[in-house]
Amino acid sequence: EFQLVESGGALVQPGGSLRLSCAASEYTESDYCMGWFRQGPEGVREGVAAICTDGTTKYANSVKGRFTISQDNAENTLYLQMNSLQPEDTAMYYCAAETPGIAGDPLDAFEYSVWGQGTQVTVSS
Repeated sequence: EFQLVESGGALVQPGGSLRLSCAASEYTESDYCMGWFRQGPEGVREGVAAICTDGTTKYANSVKGRFTISQDNAENTLYLQMNSLQPEDTAMYYCAAETPGIAGDPLDAFEYSVWGQGTQVTVSS
């Protein structure tokens, strides 16, 4: 069974940085994107960043220039480098694997069928 496990969440002060990791249980040859999503106290799950097998990336406007998504295929690991963190970045962060063959918006949570358990990021002084 394909599984994802996130780590790296923590309490950080405004302006600080964190790197989230997402370890996949296996590597697949399918054509799909990997994404980071977050869900804040209001309960809305927002697409943050995505990276696809052709190397393209997409970011939410709210994180452009501050967050960077990357992946290490040799280690089956997805990363999210978060810089200049602000209180509004506080949320549970999830990584997810897109359903293969879907060619829509890689920041649309409905395109993703495998999810990790989440890691909490809290930005507060």
